[in-house]
Amino acid sequence: MVASGAFAQHNKAPNIIFILCDDMGYGDLGCYGQKFINTPNIDQMAAEGMLFTQAYAGSPVSAPSRATLMTGQHSGHTHVRGNKEYWTQSAVVTYGENKDYAVVGQEPYDSTHVILPEVMKKHGYTTGMFGKWAGGYEGSWSTPDKRGVDEFYGYICQFQAHLYYPNFLNRYSRSKGDKEVKRIVLEENIKYPMFGDDYFKRPQYSADLIHQETLKWLDAQTGDQPFCGIFTYTLPHAELAQPHDSIFNDYKKKFFTDKTWGGEEGSRYNPSDHTHAHFAGMITRLDSYVGEILKKLKEKGLDENTIVFFSSDNGPHEEGGADPAFFGRDGKLRGLKRQCYEGGIRIPFIVRWPGHITSGTTNDHQLAFYDILPTFCELIGDKKFIEKNKKDEFDGISFAPTLLGNDKKQKEHEFLYWEFHETDQMAVRMGDWKLLVKKGVPSLYNLKEDIHEDHDVAAQNPSIVKTMLGIIQREHQPSELFKVTLPNF
Repeated sequence: MVASGAFAQHNKAPNIIFILCDDMGYGDLGCYGQKFINTPNIDQMAAEGMLFTQAYAGSPVSAPSRATLMTGQHSGHTHVRGNKEYWTQSAVVTYGENKDYAVVGQEPYDSTHVILPEVMKKHGYTTGMFGKWAGGYEGSWSTPDKRGVDEFYGYICQFQAHLYYPNFLNRYSRSKGDKEVKRIVLEENIKYPMFGDDYFKRPQYSADLIHQETLKWLDAQTGDQPFCGIFTYTLPHAELAQPHDSIFNDYKKKFFTDKTWGGEEGSRYNPSDHTHAHFAGMITRLDSYVGEILKKLKEKGLDENTIVFFSSDNGPHEEGGADPAFFGRDGKLRGLKRQCYEGGIRIPFIVRWPGHITSGTTNDHQLAFYDILPTFCELIGDKKFIEKNKKDEFDGISFAPTLLGNDKKQKEHEFLYWEFHETDQMAVRMGDWKLLVKKGVPSLYNLKEDIHEDHDVAAQNPSIVKTMLGIIQREHQPSELFKVTLPNF
């Protein structure tokens, strides 16, 4: 199927790239008010596209947030709602003198529910995914090779991604003749230990390796077949580690008085000197990747027919010595990763498509990750995909009209919904009202007047609370794997 009408250019289906970074807060970019960290390429992308101020991740933590993006379902419906691990009971294997796990990865996506790469394949797209998968353990029914991805390089397992100098990365390459996901051992890294001072002698930096494969894949695109690239970079997630090049050294000079962190071997977070310099440098390094992607599209003449999205999977973290308070990373929002306060789920979101999206625009449309799948469908010319696949119970609403300047045709959400078992929290946003439920106890906030969620006004607005509790009662489907404490209805 080929896109047509307003969504095609020169009778070609538009290419789509979605760049997803890891644990970047709402206030971590210059275009969102960051003062300490240089992000010129992403800032330029915002100047040439549309910046959203009320965009939300699907969950306050990685795997379930990505699951909402992949499935088009919110976290009360989608199967994966948390970071359920499979490596903890796995046999041990060795790489040099380093012990690792024989099977790694997280809870698989529901095999009966279509996911985003499969949708794009159905519409004639070639698909590439580079970075973090986190949608199924090695050998499961939900790995990239079985879920519509033609080319994959990166981490199947998000726990493995805590090491930026890992023992191995995973690859599935249809073009290279791979039959399934395999491990690519990083031979120069395994000469050195996984923890301690000698760890930093490892020379193969995963973020750079993944980005190099990303650019190779882009270079192979001729424009004859539409492509969908999902680039799930691990930066700036901990551990705080990167090559000691000019990016890092410039920040070392800038943050002359800095912090150190002692490491946590069980979490695979190595000790870190100059934690502020590392964190800032990791974001600037990511920014350079974005600049190289946009440059590559222009070099190949694909720029004007490629829609590029940029976002983060959840709010900022404090892991591995990160210091969100120093950088004002929450953008003046309350809460961090793993919390359903605004700081844990409101994220940067930028979209660029020359000639289609008006440059330099800021938009306050409320959207969530589960809106991405239906938006992709509309952008490639299939407005009825969701209707035709009702059995999959999609929760998203396409925001393509907003992107293309047709605000009058834009449907709005009655509510947005989140739940997260690990911290036992649930949340509903309905207009300017935000209901937060912690361990079954609800609080109500008016975000228009109280963006920092400081003042619980539940007692003054019992009818609003009742309505929003009714949404939870209607939307929550029980999960044996990811249980939350429901409020009293």
